[in-house]
Amino acid sequence: MVKETKRTFIYMAVFFGIAFLGIFGGPHVTSLKPLGSGRNILQVLGSASLVLGCCAMLSVATQFRFANRNRPAVEGVMLARIYWLVAWIVAICAVAYGFGVLGTFGTAFSMFGGMLLGWSLQAPVSGFAAWILVSIKRPFRPGDRVQFPTLGALTGDVMEIGPMYTVLNQVGGTIASEEAVGRHVLVPNAMLFGQVIINYTARREASFMLDEVLLRITYDSDWSQAERILLDAAREVTKGVIAITGDEPYIRADSYDYGIILRLRYKTRVKDRAETSYRITKRVIENVQRAQTIDLAIPYVYSYRSGHDRRVEEARRGAQDAGEMEIEIARIRPGNTVVDPQDVEQLSISIASEGLLQPVVVAPHGDTGDYDILAGELRLEACKRLGWKTIRAIVHGAKKSGRVQGVPDGLVPIAINPPGNGLGK
Repeated sequence: MVKETKRTFIYMAVFFGIAFLGIFGGPHVTSLKPLGSGRNILQVLGSASLVLGCCAMLSVATQFRFANRNRPAVEGVMLARIYWLVAWIVAICAVAYGFGVLGTFGTAFSMFGGMLLGWSLQAPVSGFAAWILVSIKRPFRPGDRVQFPTLGALTGDVMEIGPMYTVLNQVGGTIASEEAVGRHVLVPNAMLFGQVIINYTARREASFMLDEVLLRITYDSDWSQAERILLDAAREVTKGVIAITGDEPYIRADSYDYGIILRLRYKTRVKDRAETSYRITKRVIENVQRAQTIDLAIPYVYSYRSGHDRRVEEARRGAQDAGEMEIEIARIRPGNTVVDPQDVEQLSISIASEGLLQPVVVAPHGDTGDYDILAGELRLEACKRLGWKTIRAIVHGAKKSGRVQGVPDGLVPIAINPPGNGLGK
């Protein structure tokens, strides 16, 4: 904006120079013919230039004022453009007066300019009238949360109600939640006459709304325990609202293809809706995870637990089909593989939680009754750490001359399953 200020300084110097020459030098130039007003052309141009020079000086002063108040310089430029518009109109009127045609100019402007001005000011006049009506009737006030359904469900907190615009702090829009995002939206007041406005906080003493949290459970879950978990969570989070309104949370339910939908409904403050829902949902899920009689219904899987149990059962059934048997861990001779203690620790935790999903592979060690480990040494060490006495194993044919029956010379059987959940080395 420094460039804009320099340009304005130049304009101010030029216009004041022309004004000085015209006003003070014009009367001494007798060779110029007087115009309709009795002045010559230099005097008329001097008067018009004086108006424009004063406008330039006012523009520079406004820009410096905004700069000293740490306001954006562009605001000063915006006001300066208004100054220039008014100044040019006054300058044109001064020229018309100098030529003696101000009356004719005024008549033409009243005929065409008045019609144009009335058409262009229709929306501002309507906006000003809407501002007066809103100030008198007060359908909403600064601080209220309102929604405009016909403007794409625009929702926001009213920040300011001015003569031309109502300023909103938008709610949502950039996030999938009903929280103010700090993005200001200007709604022209002229639009208020043709808009449906929903005010969430019309009554300040009762700025509450009904909200709900859903919980989908399977048909065989403990319905009563699920209801207790939901209601206790809502009472704990919204106890302040309950004390004010006296409205207790309650449950409604629907059935669907995969189970039951429990709808927890409760009163919450309008502006705290997102936070309240988060806190209730967190408490509900934490308590459901600890409950053994409640299972979450998940489409296409039926439930999390049943899907997990099915995967475990399929892994065990596959191992049984391979001809596994229980063998004492003490009879299994360790191999030459060096295992990482950290890997053993992690796998032991997984096996303790999920069980051994894949047996180890062993082969008889001669006629001693012992076995050599062929695959799964990491699983063997993890089971030892857990203190197991026996382990499920698949026994290959007896070793002869360092060979395993069914395995070509130079090849060693290995496990190809990735580590984790008992499916490791």
